[in-house]
Amino acid sequence: MEEQPSLAGKLGCPMSTAPVTDQRSRARMVALQALFAADVRGVVEETSLDWLLEEEPLFSKARDFTESLLSGVWHNGASLDQLIQRYAPAWPVSQLSLIDRNILRLALYELLYHVGTPSKTAVNEAVELAKIFGSESSARFVNGVLGSVMAGLEAGEPALVQRPPEGR
Repeated sequence: MEEQPSLAGKLGCPMSTAPVTDQRSRARMVALQALFAADVRGVVEETSLDWLLEEEPLFSKARDFTESLLSGVWHNGASLDQLIQRYAPAWPVSQLSLIDRNILRLALYELLYHVGTPSKTAVNEAVELAKIFGSESSARFVNGVLGSVMAGLEAGEPALVQRPPEGR
């Protein structure tokens, strides 16, 4: 059975030669695309997610993970943006590229609120998304910001007190 190209592949992204088969990685990719659409429109729409899931079908658990990420990022957007501003002060959040901004939001949500995701995984997945969807410098930028956040977590910075206990 021939594997269908991913949505990224259909859009001409470099991933077309290496399809993502891990369901959680694919779930993050779909969540990022839905967040991008929501950021452009200013509202999360079920139809965007439905369309994306039609193009990039996911197993039930992965779909639930995607919906959890979307909901979490959308409901915690203001605090996530404050953290981005704190750890990337030279770049106003509103002036970041839509892709970089949403990759950072997604990764920060996983780092701070999603206990089931190991910190290194959240960072690595964000960097991979930046390589696929971002500009030439996106992966370096995302890695730098998230590295600063990780250092803040390890130092117990007050801005990160919402971090879930243990498990990281």
